[in-house]
Amino acid sequence: MYQKKNMIKRGIIFIGIVFTCQICSLFITGCAQIGSPTGGPKDTSAPVLIKAIPSNNQTNFSGNKITLSFDEYVDLQDIQSNLLVSPSPKNNPSIKSNLRTITIKLKDSLLPNTTYAINFSNAIKDINEGNVLNNFVYTFSTGTYIDSLTLEGKLMMAETGKIDSSLNVLLYKNASDTDVTTRRPDYVAKLKGDGSFSFKNLPSGNFKIFALKDGDGNKYYNAATEPFAFFDTEINPLDSNNKIQMFAYSEKKQEVNAPSTVKKEKEKKLKLTNNFIYGKQDLLNTLQLTSNVPLQQFDADSIILMDTSFVKIKDYTIHIDSLRKKISIDKKWPSNELFYLVVFKNGLSDSSGLTLLKNDTIKFFTKSISDYGSLKITFKNIDLTQHPILYFLEGENIKHTFQIQNENWENKMMLPGDFSLRILYDKNNNGQWDPGNYKLKLQPEISISLPEKINIKADWENEREIVL
Repeated sequence: MYQKKNMIKRGIIFIGIVFTCQICSLFITGCAQIGSPTGGPKDTSAPVLIKAIPSNNQTNFSGNKITLSFDEYVDLQDIQSNLLVSPSPKNNPSIKSNLRTITIKLKDSLLPNTTYAINFSNAIKDINEGNVLNNFVYTFSTGTYIDSLTLEGKLMMAETGKIDSSLNVLLYKNASDTDVTTRRPDYVAKLKGDGSFSFKNLPSGNFKIFALKDGDGNKYYNAATEPFAFFDTEINPLDSNNKIQMFAYSEKKQEVNAPSTVKKEKEKKLKLTNNFIYGKQDLLNTLQLTSNVPLQQFDADSIILMDTSFVKIKDYTIHIDSLRKKISIDKKWPSNELFYLVVFKNGLSDSSGLTLLKNDTIKFFTKSISDYGSLKITFKNIDLTQHPILYFLEGENIKHTFQIQNENWENKMMLPGDFSLRILYDKNNNGQWDPGNYKLKLQPEISISLPEKINIKADWENEREIVL
């Protein structure tokens, strides 16, 4: 009897344990279900247009209000610089965003039988993640059809062969030569990062094509310092099969701001610096001394170049530049030799009579032949009739220039370094780049910026092949 009761108790306890576990399990599961959300993948998609009133590509358009609705909240960024309306209006439309909607109100009366395109470029983005709806265009026509002709091309800077994407390309329909200097263009296109541009939804007709970096914001060419380009002939997109290539130039250089009129503390002593490279004189260049102040008195005889026996050398010349700050000692330098340059203090002074503190003797060696590298370049498809000039650049600074007279160019005395290359087609063979002149219909001389970079190593034969 006692044993039977124990068995019943154990059974009840077992059932209780199971029931309790089930309740705990339900409780735990329920807690997990109401915990903090783990989140989903990040939204990387741009806003999507779900409705337009009137519809995109609407014909027989006659209103002045357009409403664009998107699938999420949107915002407009830098609309003034991003917006392009073609044909160009006198007054840009009013554009506002509110939640999922963008509203456009046109301010100008519309031309009959004309296709209009409102290009937002990169202005439309979603509010939460900032995803940009790239190059969204709303198009409509006041006629019975949408114009669909296109023009494409590429624009480069003539002097450097590089891209300046801040220029705009301009189209004038049935225009005179002077229209680009007196009125706004009919169509405008922005440059892409590779210098390409395209016009869409164009009608048939003759167009003059220009490019401009508009410094004063008036949308036409009125300053010789503004980067500018023009295409030689009119072109009709109906019969155009070739891409347009243009080269921009500034007819005049931008004037450098005048130096500040704020008086600086007067230099208390006259100092000279030299242009040695790691303490050695370059075999290819002049020795140069630069004064920290303009020199009123300059006596060339007060600067003497001597050999290792302190005997004056005769085969050199000395002269000072027009600003009277740079003194050049010209000589055909031998390699790996010791020299002394003696500067007597009384031979140099500024307008107040300030001189060097003492006579100075500068000891220096010239570089060795082994400090230079040899470079040979074989050019393919280079036009030698255009008098090409080869530029070596460090950053934006031109370090060396050489005339190219045949396809195999070689120089056995090149300073080591990493250089980018540029070729100028010097048509008039005057040794420098010349800009264009629109009044004379003269195109600028063209430079090609080469993608290859040259690493010149000392005491090393460097060879390259460049295909143009």
